[in-house]
Amino acid sequence: MPDFSTYFLLDTGTAKRYAVEALGFFAPEEAVDCVEIGDGNINYVFRLCARGGRSLILKQADRLLRSSGRPLDMGRSRIEAAILRLEGELAPGLVPEVYRYDERMSLTAMEDVSDYHNLRRELAANRVYPHLAEALSGFLADTLLPTTDLVLDAEEKKRRVQFFTNPELCKITEDLVLTEPYYNYKDRNILFPGTEEFVEERLYRNEALHAAVAELRLGFMNNAQALLHGDLHTGSIFANETGVKILDPEFAFYGPMGYDIGNVIGNLFFSRVNKAFTMSTETAAIAALERTIEDLWELTGKKLAAKYDALVTLPLYRVAGFRDSYLAGIMADAAGYAGTELIRRTVGDSKVAEVTAVTAPALRLPMERALVELGIALILGRRDFGTGGELTALCRRVLAQEE
Repeated sequence: MPDFSTYFLLDTGTAKRYAVEALGFFAPEEAVDCVEIGDGNINYVFRLCARGGRSLILKQADRLLRSSGRPLDMGRSRIEAAILRLEGELAPGLVPEVYRYDERMSLTAMEDVSDYHNLRRELAANRVYPHLAEALSGFLADTLLPTTDLVLDAEEKKRRVQFFTNPELCKITEDLVLTEPYYNYKDRNILFPGTEEFVEERLYRNEALHAAVAELRLGFMNNAQALLHGDLHTGSIFANETGVKILDPEFAFYGPMGYDIGNVIGNLFFSRVNKAFTMSTETAAIAALERTIEDLWELTGKKLAAKYDALVTLPLYRVAGFRDSYLAGIMADAAGYAGTELIRRTVGDSKVAEVTAVTAPALRLPMERALVELGIALILGRRDFGTGGELTALCRRVLAQEE
């Protein structure tokens, strides 16, 4: 019988043994139910719940990509546990509490957040919680700016950059998000029938767009600005009536702050565009979603500025001209990366439910065109957006051309 001193993949039986014998979370005599709830390709996730109500999540990294058997770097699980602990300090209550990280088993034991629900699914059901913009903007400001070298000691910042170097998962982003949607050089893009000529013209042969994406790609690869979640979308955000929990930061690395901000904005726009084509009569939900996008943009900018003024002390960095340019650059990046997220999830091989759930060509074709055109406009105009209202107004203009 394995003793957890060397790595092996858990199943529901050994996960229960681990929670009792290695963690001491449950007593040996307790009746515990265990279910594997992961739906990803690189991890196994177990939920364990005692009959008395106490519960636990065990997340274990797989050494192989489940779909292909390709070997994976196990360091990602160490990075995920470390960033969850750090984010828990910077933004208390907004991420699951980490109880233990077991490096030998590449396993993290953490708080069960089953009282919260997948935000992508909540938005699809027209549950747009009024606290979303406040909570998400707080998380972004609290976890991003304090991890920069405007705030951290320079040596500590460099140590963190080294620890959170995450080349394998960054390579996925560099390819799937910031290269393949514009060149398809690996032939992995998945185009809905009828979009081929549109994609060829608007994405593959668009030199102005390529130049702008090249800047964003270079920034992603070289601007070690802040510690990012790295995969912050509405599937990794869980919410209920009282708040949010941010999960799954295994893509964490040091990169441009705008990448995290833009990913959230872009995924909210997926819901907004989907509703325009599938439930246009749900005007209250659409209005609430637009307000969330606008408020998230505005509040994130304001909270970053406030955090800057509170934490940045070096006189050179406190000069108004530098401060304002620095903050404006973050938001310009955010608009640009929101655009790359919209494009890659529409034409790439890792789509979102808001796209794939629409199967009728009469709806899917104009919806995909709208998503791509919105993405292009956000990328090319990324330095021109001053308010959240300008973002939603752009979306409405794009939709008016396709609806």
